[in-house]
Amino acid sequence: MFVNDDLQQRWWALEAKMVERFGKKPDLEAILFLIGMQETGFMKEKISKEQKQDLMHVAVCTVLCQSGYYLLQGHDKEGWPHFQQVKELPAMTMPVQENFIKDHVLLYFEQQGF
Repeated sequence: MFVNDDLQQRWWALEAKMVERFGKKPDLEAILFLIGMQETGFMKEKISKEQKQDLMHVAVCTVLCQSGYYLLQGHDKEGWPHFQQVKELPAMTMPVQENFIKDHVLLYFEQQGF
């Protein structure tokens, strides 16, 4: 249980930094969306549902690159990154999967100096 407690404490600290920066508490999807925007430089006033999903996919691939699940293949002519899955993700229940992603998101922000 200690690992989950530590993860929760670190997650709350990240949420507090996000509130400080953006004025409201984001959920995991919003944080993934922000990472996707950061990684692609994609900025538009109106973003379609599909574009939002694409940005979140970029974020998930980016954070999972740190553990060797994905490899950045390069960028297309619009500057979007493309990834190759290089190893299978372990089978997980939804709560475990969420913590797995959160842990990788925290590592991403740590590496970004945030």
